[in-house]
Amino acid sequence: MKIIAIGRNYINHAKELNNAIPEQPVFFMKPETALLQKNRPFYYPEFSNNIHYEVEIVVRINKIGKYIEEQFAHKYYNQIGIGIDFTARDLQEIQKKKGLPWEIAKAFDNSAPISHFVDLSNYKDIQDIHFSLDINQKNVQTGHTKDMLFSVDKIIAYVSQFVSLKIGDLIFTGTPAGVGKVKIGDRLVASIEKEELLNFEIK
Repeated sequence: MKIIAIGRNYINHAKELNNAIPEQPVFFMKPETALLQKNRPFYYPEFSNNIHYEVEIVVRINKIGKYIEEQFAHKYYNQIGIGIDFTARDLQEIQKKKGLPWEIAKAFDNSAPISHFVDLSNYKDIQDIHFSLDINQKNVQTGHTKDMLFSVDKIIAYVSQFVSLKIGDLIFTGTPAGVGKVKIGDRLVASIEKEELLNFEIK
């Protein structure tokens, strides 16, 4: 199982970090050890003092595929969840200035808290879904999948040109604007269409 994460997939988020708008999907990887499941707490790591939350719709792959055509991509997933792409922003900025990879800032242990998965049949259209993140009962991020620069099907078609997809692989599809810092004691609650799916504490 691997985690594929899409960067800069919402224009307003790219702008808030002063990043260029990509012409093709930008993706990076997180290892299986990044997963944090069952609403377990996230322990703030010692190597950073600027951990940012990024709420994202997550797609679970249910079929092996390579060189998938966009028109057939919808056949390769039938469940979605919601997750947080935790980012050590201080480390990421150092890496970006040096032109180095982001893994140190993105792939660390427990950097991918994730909810349980819900059948896609519960929703009319994967590109017509609202999702949100509250911290300490205050809304900090609200997104809508129609605002993605690259649709889920386009992401799958693009990524599968380079990386074979396997059953159980997870795709974090990008975050909307509103990212920011977390601190010890925060409680994060993430929802899809106002249904709470993820609820955990920073310790």
